[in-house]
Amino acid sequence: MNFFEQQDHARRQTRVLLLLFALAVIAIVLAVNFAMALICIYAQGGSFSGHHDYPRGFFATNTLITLILIGGGTLLEMFNLRDGGDAIARMAGARMVTLNTRDTLERRLLNVVEEMALASGIACPKVYLMDREDSINAFAAGYNPNEAVIVMTRGSLDRLTRDELQGVVGHEFSHILNGDMRLNIRLVGVLFGIQMFADFGRQIMEAGVLATEEDALIKRRTPLHVILFVVGATLFAIGYIGLFFGRIIKSAVSRHREFLADASAIQFTRNPDGLGNALRKIGGLLQTGRAASQIQHRNAEQLSHFFLTAVRPGLLEGLFATHPSLSERLHRIYGRKMDMLDAPNFVKNDVAASQSMQADIAYAATAFVDAVENADAISDDIVAVARQAYGGSTLVKIRLCTQIDQAVHDPYAAPLLGYALLLDSAQENSPQHQYLIEHLSGQAAQVMQLATAIKSLPVNARLPLLDLMMPALRQLPMADRDAMLAHIERMIGSDRRVSLNEFVLQTVLARRLAAQANRAVRVKYFSVTELTPECHVLFSLVAHVAAPLLKQPATSLFMRAADFSPHLFLSEKDLIGIAALSYGSIKIALDKANQLAPLANPALIKSLLAIAAEHSPLPLPLADLLRAICAAIEAPMPPVVAAVYTASGWPDASLS
Repeated sequence: MNFFEQQDHARRQTRVLLLLFALAVIAIVLAVNFAMALICIYAQGGSFSGHHDYPRGFFATNTLITLILIGGGTLLEMFNLRDGGDAIARMAGARMVTLNTRDTLERRLLNVVEEMALASGIACPKVYLMDREDSINAFAAGYNPNEAVIVMTRGSLDRLTRDELQGVVGHEFSHILNGDMRLNIRLVGVLFGIQMFADFGRQIMEAGVLATEEDALIKRRTPLHVILFVVGATLFAIGYIGLFFGRIIKSAVSRHREFLADASAIQFTRNPDGLGNALRKIGGLLQTGRAASQIQHRNAEQLSHFFLTAVRPGLLEGLFATHPSLSERLHRIYGRKMDMLDAPNFVKNDVAASQSMQADIAYAATAFVDAVENADAISDDIVAVARQAYGGSTLVKIRLCTQIDQAVHDPYAAPLLGYALLLDSAQENSPQHQYLIEHLSGQAAQVMQLATAIKSLPVNARLPLLDLMMPALRQLPMADRDAMLAHIERMIGSDRRVSLNEFVLQTVLARRLAAQANRAVRVKYFSVTELTPECHVLFSLVAHVAAPLLKQPATSLFMRAADFSPHLFLSEKDLIGIAALSYGSIKIALDKANQLAPLANPALIKSLLAIAAEHSPLPLPLADLLRAICAAIEAPMPPVVAAVYTASGWPDASLS
């Protein structure tokens, strides 16, 4: 099952979630009406035989109030979670790890997350830490990859080696890429609505107790207060129907996807011992029965389906477990039964020289693929990301350039780095330079210094800077982000033309930082045939960019994509002239392509790749363009594109 099939499966599970939610609501409504009927009968004398008179609209009123409570609770919680991953991290009591942290273990965690982001071709997520949790656990959250967060417990940092940490982070990146996060957030809102009934019943019951105490003080006792207590206790009991269905929903949604994420993490790191040993250490903590085996936060149960493993030992086994058993997960990883491992706290035990505290050397990121039963199976290559050592070349060069490395992690310097990337290809005294001096005079000198530093990097290291900048840029207020995007748009338009470098930069930044970037994109189109005019635009764009690089006519390159998509019935006359390809038309085409169903995306991407099918490696400008298109439609980089950025050489960036 590949990336796009995974996303489609996640969308189908949303329908299952809605069905289970509807069943839960029906069960609660029936239970409420039954309980209220019993209370009404009791108030009329307690005889269950014969005919009973209920107040007018009795059952309709009960049903309406129940639906309002459930629906209102769901909508309220979804509103509270409008910030996506950041809101979930705050619910878990986590704090954001600052990008300039001097803590060795926190720095190691940030480095691992950056390496994974670069290798998968997505925006680097923010990283949060649950400081008070000594257990080994983690989760990813967000509505889409552009605003995803990785949350890690303190125990994971203190008890895991770097390889084990990579395995855990790889597992969470699988959830980001496979579309699990959006479903998990919706699940929080849905469960809050159906479980809110228990909270409402508890409040009524407490009100009845207080009223009864007041009556005792004034030597008065009325049946109304007794009824109030009974009603509250009844609603509280009915609320457990919501808890029951909540467990069923979590089990239905979470268990299968954990197996897939485990397999993806192993394929990504090519190291089964990374995630495997992390799970074995979790099992070791469970065997001790210590508090370090569970999440202590009060919202742990509500967020249990997010985590790497069960948040409570009791949730590990049984029909309604939110996660598969550790023994089953380990058997799928290793193919045999595995013993659990001790999980010493290296920091508390002062084992500074241990492997967990080794020098932080970037690892060799490998393919990000998905498997179900066989962890060694290789899925469709549209999902697989480059297997070369990404962190061993591009990322190392960025980190060795101190000025750029600092700017990447500084929320107020990162926008200047974005401006510097525009200046990199501009001539001195160009309109871009003039705009900078006139409108950003106080920052112009620093931008030019960064532009000079960028020239020391291999050209294939420049676009990945955008991935690394994302956590810093996402810390900026929305007004500052909008201001940055506006300055970039004006700098690009200052010479009344848009270069390929400028188009790529603006496309990626706008998709990841604009106000709508955090919003879930609804599927509107289920086949590329519904986007034939948009395919004309995108095929023509890639063909015109590739023509001088591959030294072939644009028409023949366009027809390669057409031949790969016969259902579109394209011909040479459908090639749009380069002068007619405006930024606006390309943006509209990308926005519509982003609304394609997951299973329709591969046809589009493979058609674009067919244009340069016979050329390896891809010229860097063509790889940049394809990378920007993938970012715009929220798809991972194909291997042939990612391979360009793993190279340590200096690919020819010339369009001549």
